[in-house]
This record gives sequence, structure tokens and C-alpha cells, in this order.
Amino acid sequence: MTLNKNWITMKKISLLLTVLFLLPALSYARKEEHPTQDSLKVMSYNIRMGEANDGTNSWNFRFPATGLMLKDQQPDLFGLQEAFGYQVRFIQENFKNYGSYGIGRENGRKQGEHMTIFYNKKVLKMGKKGTFWLSEHPEKPSTGWDAACKRTATWAIFTHKASKRKFIYVNTHLDHVGQTAREEGLKLILQKIDELNKDQLPVILTGDFNVTPDNACLDVLDGRMLSARDTAGKTDHEGTFNDWGRADEIIDYIYYSGFSSCPVYETVTRRYDEWKYVSDHYPITATLIF
Repeated sequence: MTLNKNWITMKKISLLLTVLFLLPALSYARKEEHPTQDSLKVMSYNIRMGEANDGTNSWNFRFPATGLMLKDQQPDLFGLQEAFGYQVRFIQENFKNYGSYGIGRENGRKQGEHMTIFYNKKVLKMGKKGTFWLSEHPEKPSTGWDAACKRTATWAIFTHKASKRKFIYVNTHLDHVGQTAREEGLKLILQKIDELNKDQLPVILTGDFNVTPDNACLDVLDGRMLSARDTAGKTDHEGTFNDWGRADEIIDYIYYSGFSSCPVYETVTRRYDEWKYVSDHYPITATLIF
């Protein structure tokens, strides 16, 4: 299935998805779980690259589930991993209330996977933004250390309109092969955060880290940031990588610093209509309080 065929298929069915969104019987839209002026709902979502041949779980079959999931969860801010341009455009065209920023990791423009950030324009205002590569040459498309692929981190500085608070958001996808690349990649992310954060702003880091919680690469975050999964008042420890029902591993994370609390963390495992899985990863969400 080529990119063009995928895109044509999505365009044909986009009207169906729009109708689904308008159906009164649709029960997924939930009441606001964080109504206070100083709260923020964040999501990390590995959308599973659209180029993969996953049979009936391929993107051209399952993409409406992503729309239903986003309508249900209504995050204020979320980061995608593995998204190709047409997957990003699907969200852009069906969720006009979100702004976005992200570039392709292969050439710094449109080619390859995007670590795109989406934000609710009514809730947040985006300021400075950028992308760097997790490598010895972060300023240009490059593969770092023992990584199998080019890996990037997308960042932006946001203003939370209701509270007037500013914060830094970083979204990334660590390598699935190279342990050194994962360790050095996280060190680089923290270094870049330090360079950006002269005003000691709150920070959020989301991503598919491709490691379970006992992996040594996460040690660099100790004392610097908190895991939403481990610190939330209401939480779970469900696996985030499902591999279409063949796996059950925690490899996706939301970390934060500078927020007063995290009342809720959730691994979104629910089924949306006929689609058992929205991706081979479950989305994860956290509510953060300034």
C-alpha cells in the first residue's frame, strides 16, 4: 500500500468519520476530567507508522479509531511517534481546533516519521519550537551512536492561556536497538532542556522510549523529572506496547518537572467501535497541575 493509495483511501472515508463524530448516539465523548484553570491533559501516542503492512490492523483500515480515540480523550497536548505525513494530515483535517508542529526525521522536511506535537489552540499558545536529532550532530539529519535509525526530539515552549503559565514540552522516540543511543539520547534531551530553560519553567517529556522501566537508560532522569505513571494519585501499570495482542510491555512514558501534582495517569486500553486496537501501542495520558 503506497502513501498515495493510503491518502486516497482516507479521503474517501473521511466523510464517514465526520458523520460518526456527529452521531448523537456516539457515547465516547466524556465530561471534562480536569476543569480547573491550572490543569493540563497530556497524551503520548505511538500511532504506528502507516507504511507498515499490518493486515487488517494497517492504517488504511484502522485510522477512524484514532479519530474516535482523540474525540474521546480530548487531550490539551499530545505527541505522536512514528507518524508519516498523511497520518499527521488526517488529524489536522479532522481536528481543526488543534495546531501542530513537526518535521520528518529523514531529511528535516517531510520525509520519514514525524515526532509531531499537537495542541488545543483554545487552551495553549505555541511560542518557540524546533527539532533536533539524537546524535553527535543534533543540528542536522543524522544517526547517533549505535542506533538503527535516525531519531529526533520535537520541542516547543507553550503558554497555558487560563493560568498564564509557560512550560517546555519535548516529544521523542528513542531507538529500538541501540542501548548507547538511548542513554546518550536522553542525556542530550536533558542538555537541550537546560539550554532552553533559563527561566526554570515546568517541563514535560513524552515518548516511546523502547525500554521497560528497569532499563538503565532511564536512570539519567532520576532526580530531574518524575514519571506520571509512578506518581499519579490515580494510575495503572498496564502494558503500553500490545503488538496487536501479542505483547504486554511498558515502553511509553510521560515525565514531568515543575508541576505541583499529577492527579491522574491512564493507559487507554478501551476499544473504539469495531477496532480493538487504535495502534500497536496504547495511548497514555496524564493530567498535570501547575
